[in-house]
Amino acid sequence: MSNSLSESDLIALVANGDQNGLAELFLQHRDRLWRMVTFRMDPRLHGRVDADDVLQEAWMSAVQRIDHFLIDALRSIFVWFRLITSQTLIDIHRRHLSTQKRNAGAEFPIDHGWSSSSTFTSLSFHLLDNLTSPSEAALREEMSQKLNEALSEMKDIDREVLALRHFEQLTNRESAQVCIQ
Repeated sequence: MSNSLSESDLIALVANGDQNGLAELFLQHRDRLWRMVTFRMDPRLHGRVDADDVLQEAWMSAVQRIDHFLIDALRSIFVWFRLITSQTLIDIHRRHLSTQKRNAGAEFPIDHGWSSSSTFTSLSFHLLDNLTSPSEAALREEMSQKLNEALSEMKDIDREVLALRHFEQLTNRESAQVCIQ
């Protein structure tokens, strides 16, 4: 597949049944999707689940569900891939973090794929991730408390937009599309 084809050309190929065009589109957005997965993945899964495995499952789901995208191909292919990847990540969270008995703490809401508390936790975890040495433990705890206070004062939607723009590096338009899904 030639890298000289535009996204709209590749989408036209996909509409005509060309799976290689879909693969090229997914590959073009893979780094951004990987960033989303590593940001959104529950820290308890980091040793058990690899972001590449999540993306592989998401790819297989995208292939199976491409007709859903083609119904409204005017929307962003990246936002659609992100939705598929988000749904895959939710399924993986449920598989790995659910207990035998129903546990409300282990459930994830299906609207937007994330609750405000999951974005809050991810923001706090990633913003303080670079302070890991033992000598920085007290500083990390103090900064964590201050950061949690600041994040708790923000509206849920503002925290989500911060996560989408800063960590997932979505454009304003993509962020808006994600927020209205």
